[in-house]
Amino acid sequence: MSTLPDILEKIVARRREHFAAVQKPDERPDFFPRVSTDFIERGDHPFLRALAAKKGEAVIAEIKMGSPRLGSLVGTFDPLEQARAYARGGAAALSVVVEPDFFFGSYELLAECAAASGLPAIAKDFVVHEGQLAIAASRGASAILLVAALYEEQELRRWASLARRRGLVPLVELHDEDDRRKLAFGRWEVVGVNNRNLRTFEVELENSLELLPRLPKESLKVAESGIHSREDLQRLQEAGFDAYLIGESLVTSGDPVAKLNELLGR
Repeated sequence: MSTLPDILEKIVARRREHFAAVQKPDERPDFFPRVSTDFIERGDHPFLRALAAKKGEAVIAEIKMGSPRLGSLVGTFDPLEQARAYARGGAAALSVVVEPDFFFGSYELLAECAAASGLPAIAKDFVVHEGQLAIAASRGASAILLVAALYEEQELRRWASLARRRGLVPLVELHDEDDRRKLAFGRWEVVGVNNRNLRTFEVELENSLELLPRLPKESLKVAESGIHSREDLQRLQEAGFDAYLIGESLVTSGDPVAKLNELLGR
């Protein structure tokens, strides 16, 4: 029996159906040349360089057009202007939620926002098909999200290798200690801890703080979700996080540049 929350089961099932049925020629799994499948060094990749250059203060600013909890945010802000504002406000990188049915995103939105901002971008999706990696790379993504809860340990390593073959940095997202154990064998460029409980959607920064000491030493460490104030970011910063993936507080702020300045204490 699956241990995934019902909402995650529904999202994953929909993504499998979509990519099994619809795949264009330029989205073939073997379309992109093979590169390193082991580990991408920080100096060899724009996404990693961007985070390392602002280590400790690196914000991955997110474009999110809605969620199962928030509903649709379409029409409440201009995503391209939001992306430009993130660049003006000093964000290190961009995150774009591309899942369409529950989060109202698309890979076209990713391409447009990455081009508008000039920032290295991560495609936030629920990866269950190789076509998702190929289309992410073809639309200008520099990195891809891998939600550890979706995979067994060996599957996670396989997906990370497949991502690297397309030049995508795998950002592995953890939610709990069970997810963390899946990192035992392998090297990981970027590891994120999501503070949002997958079952209740409640957010507690303590989730990041508790897992941080047990994360791989070589990884850039990202705190995700629930970062709304300067005090929130400062707690995570003082604990030793390298970067912060921030979405909701930015897309609902009305002034993302001012919000970035506030979060970073500028």
